[in-house]
Amino acid sequence: MANVAVVGAQWGDEGKGKIVDWLSNRADMVVRFQGGHNAGHTLVVDGKVYKLALLPSGVVQGKPSIIGNGVVVDPWHLVGEIEKIAAQGVAISPDILTIADNACLILPIHPALDVAREAAASAPGAKIGTTGRGIGPAYEDKVGRRAIRVCDLANADDLKVKIDRLRSHHDPLRAGLGLEPIDPEALLAQLLEIAPKILPYVKPAWRVLDQAQKAGKRVLFEGAQGAFLDVDHGTYPYVTSSNTVAGQAAAIKGARDAGVHEFLRK
Repeated sequence: MANVAVVGAQWGDEGKGKIVDWLSNRADMVVRFQGGHNAGHTLVVDGKVYKLALLPSGVVQGKPSIIGNGVVVDPWHLVGEIEKIAAQGVAISPDILTIADNACLILPIHPALDVAREAAASAPGAKIGTTGRGIGPAYEDKVGRRAIRVCDLANADDLKVKIDRLRSHHDPLRAGLGLEPIDPEALLAQLLEIAPKILPYVKPAWRVLDQAQKAGKRVLFEGAQGAFLDVDHGTYPYVTSSNTVAGQAAAIKGARDAGVHEFLRK
């Protein structure tokens, strides 16, 4: 097995979880490279059902796994998912799981905006049909260069500045949709409370992958959805907010290594 990316050929409900779980046996590492907790895979192993939304499927087999920088991470959902899987007997530790330090966060303001905006789309055919989990608004903040990233959880002063920047964009938008302004103190308190549960897993994912490449490891890149949901190549506008095709996997390591395409071909 070389480095392989698994992506759905349609909308992502093609049974990729079974394929990913099977390929995980041959892989040394499994990487989620896009999407959020609006997708994921259900695995059935020895009659036990594991429902994974953010965690890469490799964790069930104890394979080192990465949540890459192309993923938008809801830290509260992730902590809950880790606890749920742990209760099923799958131990998740920083030795197994890496979260990219430059991945962007889904904040409580994002699902609220997602739901309110969808509700406001009253014209026929105007609704996108989102999951309401804040995925799209989180990617918008990422592209708008105002997102809070995983690494920001380590610095309260940085968080205050970034929350203020978020407010300058979101408060007028929220007012137009009938939502209350962001409470900066409450949001800061929520982030500082969750930070100690997330930060032990945080590393530069590009470096972990670079070391894996140099060691000749076999890496499985796990796509969460299908090609028809790709924001550029799918059935726009009824798509997700990320690139779901295999080329997106290169963005995890591409900026650090000009040989990333060769890395994916090996």
